[in-house]
Amino acid sequence: MSKNTEDDVAFIRALAQVLRDSDLTEIEVEREYGEDDELKVRLSRAAPQVVHMAAPQQVAYAADPAPRPAPAAPAPAAAAEPATHPGTIASPMVGTAYLSGEPGAAPFVQVGDTVSEGQTLLIIEAMKTMNQIPAPRAGKVLRIMVANAEPVEFGAPLMVVE
Repeated sequence: MSKNTEDDVAFIRALAQVLRDSDLTEIEVEREYGEDDELKVRLSRAAPQVVHMAAPQQVAYAADPAPRPAPAAPAPAAAAEPATHPGTIASPMVGTAYLSGEPGAAPFVQVGDTVSEGQTLLIIEAMKTMNQIPAPRAGKVLRIMVANAEPVEFGAPLMVVE
């Protein structure tokens, strides 16, 4: 690896660490090499995601004819729960959530299912790429907080696995 490549890799790792350590959601860097080397940096922070997801979450339960009426009743008290629940699985990216592998297929998981670590919970399509979202740990699916084909934001709560 050349010195410039090593420096670039170190720079990218440092930026990734900044994202992990801060509440930033995006860093854009433009570097121009030439007589007058130039570096442009743009930082972005998204608005709190739970606030934006609270209303669609309730609408999804109200419109969902599946046997989920019990979780819909305590929804007002549970609206703040997803952000603080230790089993909440947050979206790692912006995209469209799909609960099954293809239209008409059975969902990957349902409320009450027991999942193993690494098992696919859902798919998020981002920029025409299907990204499988695995279970970070084994447990039981307590809540599914997104509807099929629903847009999701970075950090938005997707499911609770306990």
